[in-house]
Amino acid sequence: MRSIFTFFVTLVSFYSYAQTIGIQTVASGFSEPVEITHPLEDARLFVVQQGGAIKILNPNGTVNATNFLTIPSGMLSSGNEQGLLGLAFHPNYATNGFFYINYTNPSGTTVVARYSVSANPDIANTVGTTILTVVQPFSNHNGGTLRFGPDGYLYIGMGDGGSGGDPGNRAQNINENLGKMLRIDVDSASPYGIPSGNPYVGVNGNDEIWAVGLRNPWKFSFNRLNGDLWIADVGQGLIEEINVVNPTLVNANYGWKCYEGNNVYTAGCAVPATTYTFPVATYGHTGGACSVTGGYFYTGPIATLSGKYFFADYCSNRIGYIPAEGGAITWSNAFSGQNFTTFGEDINGVLYVAGGTSGVVSRIVDTSLATQNFSKSTVQLYPNPASSEVFIKSENMSFPASVSIFDITGKLLLSESLSSEHNAIATGSLQSGIYLLTVKDNSGADFNTKLTIE
Repeated sequence: MRSIFTFFVTLVSFYSYAQTIGIQTVASGFSEPVEITHPLEDARLFVVQQGGAIKILNPNGTVNATNFLTIPSGMLSSGNEQGLLGLAFHPNYATNGFFYINYTNPSGTTVVARYSVSANPDIANTVGTTILTVVQPFSNHNGGTLRFGPDGYLYIGMGDGGSGGDPGNRAQNINENLGKMLRIDVDSASPYGIPSGNPYVGVNGNDEIWAVGLRNPWKFSFNRLNGDLWIADVGQGLIEEINVVNPTLVNANYGWKCYEGNNVYTAGCAVPATTYTFPVATYGHTGGACSVTGGYFYTGPIATLSGKYFFADYCSNRIGYIPAEGGAITWSNAFSGQNFTTFGEDINGVLYVAGGTSGVVSRIVDTSLATQNFSKSTVQLYPNPASSEVFIKSENMSFPASVSIFDITGKLLLSESLSSEHNAIATGSLQSGIYLLTVKDNSGADFNTKLTIE
């Protein structure tokens, strides 16, 4: 973990100024990070490690010494694509404390289990309840991502079961949960209910299935602006693909193993009456590329990154993006030694990426902007300590901007927009204590400082 002084101004540095897409170190020292996520309205980030630990990364860049949750090694399998793979917080986590994890047990079976937070918001209860299991015939292509959709249901990405080429064509078999996107209702029944809109409810086929024809949807995410579902599906040997659909489209068939990307993979596999959903973007394995790591549609504060879906390739160490409608990919230069395994976004839409090899969590930034960070001289905060009101004076800020105040646990307490160089922020609702104040402008520049309320 990098050394920082808690609550004091953090100045940023970049790996490179040579390309538009850059990464900015937030914290290091993680071991095989595979997920970055957070509960709704929570400023903390939760970093999942494949070996079984979930760590809390605070808004000021510190990492809690005590894990949020540790899954004992005896509960996990340890293959290259196995272990603790996914985490999703219930939409009502603030009131019910529930979250869900996806891991492979010692027999290689995928397990989705529900856990809960303890009385300490930084530590979870250590005993969970198994919700769903899926037997895996091989150790690879386990998927692993969990996401709650805008409909409140839990989506589960399942790979095709492994063994290159999906010899049993499991992805097209509607009586198997492998090679699918599953959708379940964790609130209506125990251990779960089936949403009435799932395509095979009451007919031939597994009730949990929401979409078919996926090879290994290692990462997928919902655009929080319009609910669109973006799926990055790892290819077989030639083509990596990115798909996007509105979540109201049930029973989409993404084509594997009849198709790899837009190309026929298995002659005679495609059924003429079937409508296949083809990717909005693909790329080949030139330049050292090998495996797509899905990310997010950008909704954060950097205007130049808006309207784009970001992802990466594990082997080439490059980050790419495509516009909302799909099309040509724009790539960054390579960030050597990273092997990107996951992206994440915080409550403000700031985008993060983690290197599986480097163990570093970084922010995505636009290095072509003239100003990426504020100095002490360009942002002034007074009085500090404050009581009922604090003033923020700034120079050379790109508006619109915002100010956020967090408590020491990372909980967001106050957020307001800034539209001029001199702003008054009412702080009378805050109790006496120490807080973290963050200012971010339209270019993505940020300023962090300690705020004391008397």
